[in-house]
Amino acid sequence: MALMITDECINCDVCEPECPNGAISQGDETYVIDPALCTECVGHYETSQCVEVCPVDCILKDPDHEEDEDVLRAKYERITSD
Repeated sequence: MALMITDECINCDVCEPECPNGAISQGDETYVIDPALCTECVGHYETSQCVEVCPVDCILKDPDHEEDEDVLRAKYERITSD
C-alpha cells in the first residue's frame, strides 16, 4: 500500500527530506505523497522513514492504493533502475 498524509499534518517539513523516492511534496495545504512513487521505503529501509519522523502520526496506509510487498518491491525496482 502506498502511504498518505492526513489533514492533521502540521507542515513541519520533516517527512519530505526523509523520502528516498522523492514521493513527498508540499501540497496546497499539507504535504502529499505521490502513490506512484511511494514504496513505503521497501528496497531502502526496513520501515517507512516518513512515518518514523512524523511528530503527529498523520501518515497512514492509503486504502485507495493497496499494494503488497511484491508490488512495492517491483515499483522500487522500476523507480531505481533509471
